[in-house]
Amino acid sequence: MFGKEFFRHGVHPPEAKDLTADVPIRRVPFPDQIVLPLRQHIGAPSRALVRKGDRVERGDKIAEAGGFVSVAIHASASGTVKDVEKRAHPDGSYVDSIVIDVEAHSAQVPRPRVIPHWEGLDKKELLRAIQDGGLVGMGGAAFPAHVKLSPPPDQKIDTLLLNGCECEPYLTTDHRTMVEYPERCHIGTRILMKVLGVKKAVVGIERNKPDAIKIMRETVPDDLDIEVLPLTVKYPQGAEKMLIKAVMDREVPEGGLPMNVGVVVMNVASVATVAEIFETGQPLIERILTVTGSGIKKPRNLIVPIGMKVGDVIDACGGFTDDACKVIMGGPMMGPAQGNMETPILKGTSGVVVLNEEEAHPQATYPCIKCGHCLDACPVFLDPQHLGSLGLNMEYMEMYDKNHLSTCMLCGCCSYVCPSHIPLSHLFGVAKSALRSEGVRV
Repeated sequence: MFGKEFFRHGVHPPEAKDLTADVPIRRVPFPDQIVLPLRQHIGAPSRALVRKGDRVERGDKIAEAGGFVSVAIHASASGTVKDVEKRAHPDGSYVDSIVIDVEAHSAQVPRPRVIPHWEGLDKKELLRAIQDGGLVGMGGAAFPAHVKLSPPPDQKIDTLLLNGCECEPYLTTDHRTMVEYPERCHIGTRILMKVLGVKKAVVGIERNKPDAIKIMRETVPDDLDIEVLPLTVKYPQGAEKMLIKAVMDREVPEGGLPMNVGVVVMNVASVATVAEIFETGQPLIERILTVTGSGIKKPRNLIVPIGMKVGDVIDACGGFTDDACKVIMGGPMMGPAQGNMETPILKGTSGVVVLNEEEAHPQATYPCIKCGHCLDACPVFLDPQHLGSLGLNMEYMEMYDKNHLSTCMLCGCCSYVCPSHIPLSHLFGVAKSALRSEGVRV
């Protein structure tokens, strides 16, 4: 039995999951065009292997890994490459992207891929197949999975920890994955346990998903040591460091990684995709996505091809309501607002949330009243009040050198509790971007 089931600090925003928690996953019709940015994950962008005019089949590799910390990209629909050009990215920039005009009358059957049975592969072959399958973390961070699964020899891993928390409000992607595809989650767990050489796995699921807890427990294979652990509902429980503390009572050191305390954390959607790569040969060309919020006419959980434009996804859910106001890619605590409906769904996009005018109404910002609520909320024990003051004055190096800015994960807890409505998390994100442009790793 693991854990005290809690971590210190954090917040309790309204869950707002009732719109889609009981809505079964459905497949969306293919759009007329898909856009696949070459930068979809942390690390080196992928390198295009196609050019304008090329004919591609669904599942074809169209971009190769740009380095070790990189993965391949595959065509998520059959069609013709319109161009490789700059297109809008969810982070607000324009990046090199492969644009495919989808063939209207294609059956969209993935091109068959031959993958030897995973039980006969060694660790190196398994990792190569995962990288070639284009797998990244699908909970939002989009870190190449094969890198996370390749700890150095001196880092002994004893536990695989599956993240089924899905603590962001509104989102039900992981919830429905566990409810509808539990066997797939367990097959992926079996494969990853072999990759890591571990005998123990734990699935952490917040208690607001009792159906997922029940079915994941009922389907655990008899020959695997997998514990399904219900957790207290609190944000940001799904952050790796918080989850490790809650489940295993181990604390990842500042600047450290989960592997430093003997753990590898994988999102349940990523684990289910591992099973799909080895069981069907299909690379990561589609994902389950929650489309929800009071600004959507028909909130749904959908299987969408990677690269589908957010506008097309919203149309597939009946379109906007009359008072729709703000589109967020991901969850409302950490997801960036979108001003361009041509922006594509990425491998790491877990949801699209649309808020109405009342919910998105801008609030006036007032001076800090030194109340300390942000200190009480910060799950990594920073001083958001002081960091915010430095951010307003653009003293970015002091934020980094003396105030541990690199530890901030931009969870938004400080902004959520601030009675003066100071956009603290936004200030920290701007500071991080400015430092990265100067070559600082933060």
